[in-house]
Amino acid sequence: MARYFIEVAYQGTRFRGFQSQQNAITVQGEIERALAVLLRGPVTATGSSRTDAGVHAFQNYLHFDTDVPLMAHFAYKLNAILSPDVAVRSLHRVADGAHARFDAVSRAYRYRIYYRKDPFLRDGGYYFPYRVDDAILDRTAAMVVAHRDFVSFSKRNTQVKTFRCEIRRAVWYRQDDQLIFEVEANRFLRGMVRGLVGTMLKTARGSLPEEEFPQILSHPDNTRTDFSVPAQGLFLTAVRYPEDFPWGEPVL
Repeated sequence: MARYFIEVAYQGTRFRGFQSQQNAITVQGEIERALAVLLRGPVTATGSSRTDAGVHAFQNYLHFDTDVPLMAHFAYKLNAILSPDVAVRSLHRVADGAHARFDAVSRAYRYRIYYRKDPFLRDGGYYFPYRVDDAILDRTAAMVVAHRDFVSFSKRNTQVKTFRCEIRRAVWYRQDDQLIFEVEANRFLRGMVRGLVGTMLKTARGSLPEEEFPQILSHPDNTRTDFSVPAQGLFLTAVRYPEDFPWGEPVL
């Protein structure tokens, strides 16, 4: 049995999220279906990150095992079967114990906001035509980097053993007519990035006093967090592995 890593990108608008679900179109389900066609039998893939419904990815990884030798141009044929919303970027044979989720050392997300109406950004950003205080955004982002326990930014019924996350980077910047938030951490909780974005925007717009933001960070539940920003503005931009990760030769 051999193990392979697939690097994928996807436009998440029509998917009910990443993880396979019965009677729902998901990214993982689409990939498993395409693999099953080529390998002529059921395949279970494991993803590095489970994005929510409507969230996009420039880069995500899955691994799968098979004892079937991969045919020539396997990645090309996989792309031919997959819907236009999903693209295989690369395919690698890896060590048998390699794990797409547990071996990842960090994930990076980007949230895109545009404040001038643009029909071409409708499915890839959040139209938010309001003034915000950039200095407040910078200060709240610095608080996020310094914090560790994010129970207040996790949606309810999240089954995890710990709510601790190590934020390595959290920055806001403007680019053209867009306002961008980028954040990288060792792990993220369900709804966490959208909760951070929504609450920081609320603070920077002046509808939430800035002194309340650190109180929300330390709150024992999520009742004061704003999760209302839409999914289409969120992108998983990178999944990173250790420098010495045993990548094998790419499968063409």
